[in-house]
Amino acid sequence: MTDRAALEHRLNELLEPARFKDYGPNGLQVEGRAEVRHLVCGVTASLALIDAAIAAKADAILVHHGLFWRGQDGRVTGWMKQRLSRLLAHDINLFAYHLPLDAHPTLGNNAQLGAQFGWTADRRFGEQDLGFSAALEATDLEALTARLREVLGRNVTAVPGDGRPLRRVAWCTGGAQGYFESAIAAGADVFITGEISEPQAHYARETGVAFIAAGHHATERYGVQGVGAQVAQDLGLSWQFIDVDNPA
Repeated sequence: MTDRAALEHRLNELLEPARFKDYGPNGLQVEGRAEVRHLVCGVTASLALIDAAIAAKADAILVHHGLFWRGQDGRVTGWMKQRLSRLLAHDINLFAYHLPLDAHPTLGNNAQLGAQFGWTADRRFGEQDLGFSAALEATDLEALTARLREVLGRNVTAVPGDGRPLRRVAWCTGGAQGYFESAIAAGADVFITGEISEPQAHYARETGVAFIAAGHHATERYGVQGVGAQVAQDLGLSWQFIDVDNPA
């Protein structure tokens, strides 16, 4: 058991949100009860996750995608009212960390995704050094995509490059398709992220560097688990990860 202030302090100490220029507020987004015994972790503060956390008797929820984002409509109506009303009625704290959870060198989304495949980053690239890169034992695109499908449990979208042996992988979880050019400049033979937009197919064909979109949700399931396990151990909490399936 711990209290809300101690949990917030430990999360901020680990994730250092002040270091990042982000798209929304990091940290405590909705204040609930002071005493925290059970922590639920999930990717997004959706109604489904909140209801599952209520059923699990959570005192706090930790997510990567919180409720509040820069430029959104500030009115508490519709889906926002539903989510907030559930949290407030059940006195549950909501903590959200976006870029800080991507970037943590051992517990974050990128580090933990790499750990699923045995990749240890030796380079960082891109805006705010969010991208990770590691050396590979030479492989090919077919073998790599098969491994991604196996581990992530979903199909992936792959755009071949020039067929070169893949000796360096770069990756950045979620919607980081805009990091592709930085990954190319950092020497990658293949770049993995969650999503693909129209330009990336052309860049892959023209530069020879392969591109793989492996799912926004699927690539971002691991950071909250890494951080949740760590703070639970540090503060004497019970915790669980609840995965709300998302095809995106």
